[in-house]
Amino acid sequence: MQRCGWVTSAPEYVAYHDEEWGTPRHGDDALYERLTLEAFQSGLSWITILRKRENLRAAFDGFDIDTVAAYGPADVERLMADAGIVRNRAKVEAAIANAAAAQRLDEGLDALLWSFAPTGPRRRPASLADVPATSAESVAMAKDLKRRGFRFVGPTTAYALMQATGMVDDHVATCWRGLISQGTPPPGPPAQEGAAPLTPPAGGSAPGRPS
Repeated sequence: MQRCGWVTSAPEYVAYHDEEWGTPRHGDDALYERLTLEAFQSGLSWITILRKRENLRAAFDGFDIDTVAAYGPADVERLMADAGIVRNRAKVEAAIANAAAAQRLDEGLDALLWSFAPTGPRRRPASLADVPATSAESVAMAKDLKRRGFRFVGPTTAYALMQATGMVDDHVATCWRGLISQGTPPPGPPAQEGAAPLTPPAGGSAPGRPS
């Protein structure tokens, strides 16, 4: 059974691809978590983020927007001393600033982000080479988020967020997830061995680019 080419045999990648990536996700806190993870992934491999995900959830109080928005200097230092997370001060401070920005939204983060999801039919990529790194919608999302005070969310990160949360579905045409979406049942349960890794979607080091 085929998967998207960025999936390796690492169990974290297999579970993420099969159960999460490209599946519509809603909720202000849930989308804030994904926004934060994508920002932390910048410059790193996505497997690093997946393996630190539970530590990040614990360190950031479950990515509760109101709680993180209230963090102060002591929390920044606490996070910078936590070896279980990505200890990058700019990213830590951006996560806090982004929670505060999300808190200020009248419509909520979920409604804002999903307002940029493309509508209408969309051709499924035939291969990873056909998966873009950005889109007109991700450029618009990044521009609007920056205007509202969000940090570390450029067009590529915004597109990775859209892939990860099902705003776009970039499972390739031969992937079993893609086949199901097209109404074609796969011939059996997906194998646990992933395909050999190729250049991942959204221009990064797999998959948070996808994300």
